[in-house]
Amino acid sequence: MDLVRIYHGLGMAYKEILRTLATQHGMVMSLSTLKRMLRANRLRRREYDDLGHIIEFILNELQGSGRLHGYRWMYYKCIEHGLRVRKEDVRIILSAVDPESAQSRRRRRLRRRQYFSRGPNFIWHIDSYDKLKPYGICINGCIDGYSRKIIWLRAAFTNSDPCVVGGYYAEAIERMGGYPRLLRTDMGTENVVLRDMQVYLRRNDEDNRAGQSSFLTGESTANQRIESWWGVMRRQGIEHWIQMFSELKDEGLFTGDYLDKALIQLCFMGPIKDELNSIMNIWNAHRIRPSTNASVPSGIPDLMYVASHLWGADDLLVPVNADDLAVCKENCTFLSSVPCDPEIFDFCANVMLERGLEFSSNCPQAQELYITLRDFVRPLLIE
Repeated sequence: MDLVRIYHGLGMAYKEILRTLATQHGMVMSLSTLKRMLRANRLRRREYDDLGHIIEFILNELQGSGRLHGYRWMYYKCIEHGLRVRKEDVRIILSAVDPESAQSRRRRRLRRRQYFSRGPNFIWHIDSYDKLKPYGICINGCIDGYSRKIIWLRAAFTNSDPCVVGGYYAEAIERMGGYPRLLRTDMGTENVVLRDMQVYLRRNDEDNRAGQSSFLTGESTANQRIESWWGVMRRQGIEHWIQMFSELKDEGLFTGDYLDKALIQLCFMGPIKDELNSIMNIWNAHRIRPSTNASVPSGIPDLMYVASHLWGADDLLVPVNADDLAVCKENCTFLSSVPCDPEIFDFCANVMLERGLEFSSNCPQAQELYITLRDFVRPLLIE
């Protein structure tokens, strides 16, 4: 029953659950038996919450980055927060309460280039996102080329330190239990540790993509899997932060100096990490619609990643040797939980303690904290 519960939670259709149980676990059952098990455990998809709760949740989301979402993304955000709702109801609610944004989204058009990957973990695409870098927030991400599952999405004070980016890769390898056949990055110096790690890990493999051939570079704009996904990330949340920081700058509340960047990191790093985790989780759990390119699979990224046999593809993850991973880790930097300069963090933490201030994951409250700290700290630290 635990397997049925897991696969049901992934959003798999009944036939997909039955096929996976039979091919991966040797458990053969009929459709009627599966439905009976689901009913007995109250695992249903057609019981919905009161629309009043749904409307209240959506209105609250529209106060922040939710105003960027289309109805499909908002639907999955409802699901992520445990709300049971029909997708069509979400569309109608958004059209009613935010008609201008709905009209704007209908006018958008996106042109995609053709792409093909052999299976999960054949190639990972890695890149850095710099739109928040002027404000001290640096984002780095990795996406699996076949399933489009986001492997990591991290925010820190830097995305140009190759040892930090290497640390993201080492953590992912340890979490996944292996590494992809290929890595694809741009030609920036922040990727040199990634290159050395990948070539070292693949040094003894005998396929035609081993060793030096396992690391690919090129122009950032040609790294299409991750580059196109940055547009999704911006539309579904990061645009909200870009606009907010720009407004702070226009109002003279952000000068771009070291102290202001540190205060931005101190007050907003937590909420932005929460935003990125939400975007990543929703994306990995949503269903990608079929493409005009028949060679590109459609479905749920999490499911395509863990159950690629349903699409006739093999998982190409290369198992990692613990000793090799330990060698790689020696050249990596793993960030602490302190989001900014440690001295500024300690000073501001004491100020917050004395004045009864607290960190918040709420955007307006984080903005209020930033302005309060800035007014108090700058006269003391800037002569």
